[in-house]
Amino acid sequence: MTALPRPTDDLLEVLRAHLGASGEASIARHPVSEPAIADWCDAIGDSNPCYTDPDYARTTVHGGLVAPPAALDIWDRPGLSARPPADDPRGRALEVLTEHGFTGVVAVNSELEINRYLRPGDRLQNVQILEDISPRKHTGLGPGYFITTRHRYATVTGEHVGDLLFRILRYQPSPRPQDAAVASDPSPDPSPDPSLRPRPAISRDHQFLWDGYRRRELRIQSCRACGRLSFPPSPSCAGCGGFSMGWIVSAGRGRLYSYAVPHHPQVAGFRYPLLVGLIELDEGTRLVANITGCPKDRLRIGMELEVDWLDSHPALVEGATDSQGPITLPQFRPATPSRRQDTTAVADLAEDAELPVWGLPVTATRIVAGAVATRDFTEVHHDRALARARGSLDIFMNINTTLGLVERYATDWAGPQALVTALRVRLGAPAYPGDPLAFTGSVKSVDRVSGRVTVAVRAANQFGDHAGATVELLLPGGADYPERRG
Repeated sequence: MTALPRPTDDLLEVLRAHLGASGEASIARHPVSEPAIADWCDAIGDSNPCYTDPDYARTTVHGGLVAPPAALDIWDRPGLSARPPADDPRGRALEVLTEHGFTGVVAVNSELEINRYLRPGDRLQNVQILEDISPRKHTGLGPGYFITTRHRYATVTGEHVGDLLFRILRYQPSPRPQDAAVASDPSPDPSPDPSLRPRPAISRDHQFLWDGYRRRELRIQSCRACGRLSFPPSPSCAGCGGFSMGWIVSAGRGRLYSYAVPHHPQVAGFRYPLLVGLIELDEGTRLVANITGCPKDRLRIGMELEVDWLDSHPALVEGATDSQGPITLPQFRPATPSRRQDTTAVADLAEDAELPVWGLPVTATRIVAGAVATRDFTEVHHDRALARARGSLDIFMNINTTLGLVERYATDWAGPQALVTALRVRLGAPAYPGDPLAFTGSVKSVDRVSGRVTVAVRAANQFGDHAGATVELLLPGGADYPERRG
């Protein structure tokens, strides 16, 4: 067996030997199906009735149920136990890189061009072309190579349905940047671990409040005599002076009445910039809490908020219900924007329109559900130990989930019959469990004649921009918007 070259420029020559090569068509094992569409929608949280409601879908431009356009490239994936085709040109390059210790992988770019939406019963095939392999790059994850492929998707009968440009980074894991920073800096920034905050002192006067928080109930003290609500709790009513106090459970929704952004001193247990809001609850009372999932430049007085829970401290004593028990705190995030029921006509769209802020909690469950629903069984999206061994802080969201969330954000705003013609995402900072994503967007261009609209979307977390994206839409009222299909 010929010895492989060392990882120098000679390695790049070996890797680039197959540039321009295409593999045999990868044919999906199963057709597009309603259950798989439903699994996708559950994982992404997308309730667009064009994907989920057959009766509604028959009345739309589609003429029947369709699959989310962001799911174009999941249908021909081989599954958990199957292997990719032997002549896969990217697969051959990855084998060489693996033998040289380049074992880490992250997706970088995914750009979809949608020729038509898929329908249940469509069976797809995909032809891959190895377009480019970059010279060796030094990245925050370690040295590696960017590998770019193009994919043409068609039905097995030959109908062209869409295209994909896909780029990944294959890298040699190196010590995590934060570990290196701590080792070189004797006085790093305070840890944001919430368990480092002072534990609250819990008395009989407000025991009910902390018991509620542990059950994820936002309890508000209520006077049994006059019904006056008060926060924080007190032994007597400030209205009638009565001492018979009870409580109600708030719906956890309200509006931002005021806010502050304290910068100094920075103390352990908090993540900066620290957004502190005075929230006026729908029930009428106000409380102070941290704001999460929103860039500070998008905070607006009067913006709608909803409660989000932080399990800040583990129990010091098993079974304790006082200050030695587990502590849960209410935070607030931008309320999930309502999905538009009708569809925006292009004539009604302002060219400088802003999309509402969407604060999305990111949990391990969401990350794993998204990976499974998109048929992505790469271990770094569900195996915490392996993800950390490959240089990551934790498991992280896969690019298909991000694509789905960007699509959901844009079409929830534009309406269920807005047609996605292109979806382009460039990934930046990873999305880890426990770090909410703040989605913001704005209209970049409107062609009122054709009905074509371009929307820019940003998803950010504490590490910076997780994704920068553009969504190209076709809206009713334009000459290019199709007649009803089906």
